[in-house]
Amino acid sequence: MKHRTLHCLSGALLLAASSLAMAQYMWIDDKGIKQLSDRPPPPSVPEQRILKAPGKTPFNPNAAAAAEPEVPTEAAPDAPPAKRPPTLAERNADFNKRKADAAAADKKAAAEAQQKADIAANCDAARKNQQALADGLRMSNYDKNGERGIMGDEERAEMAKKNQKVLAGCK
Repeated sequence: MKHRTLHCLSGALLLAASSLAMAQYMWIDDKGIKQLSDRPPPPSVPEQRILKAPGKTPFNPNAAAAAEPEVPTEAAPDAPPAKRPPTLAERNADFNKRKADAAAADKKAAAEAQQKADIAANCDAARKNQQALADGLRMSNYDKNGERGIMGDEERAEMAKKNQKVLAGCK
């Protein structure tokens, strides 16, 4: 009989202790995000943003809307409207806008990098071509019919002028 009484008392004690473990707090932080915790919110959170706490009646959105007193517009006509926390749809739209802006910026940066690489390759090719012309190496070209021929002095001078124009734009 003693064991049975002891078991009942220990079960009652565990049951009483478990109710403390289920204590939960729910509040809305400065960013408008709902926070859940087994610890109380920080002291910087105002009382009206604490939605649930042990010993406090649970949050009822319908009762809160009815309990809020309306501010008469005649009392403060110059006062700006109270800023409310952003809704989930507004936060989602803001996130999508930031994501699209970042993607556009990345695309623009990639296009600029590709353009710089193309310009650098073109300048490098023009330098090599100019060096070959200056060294007096024999150079060939192809005519309209696709036949290969050796460049004459006039063609080399013309090619050197074109290379100078390209190299003038290079740094």
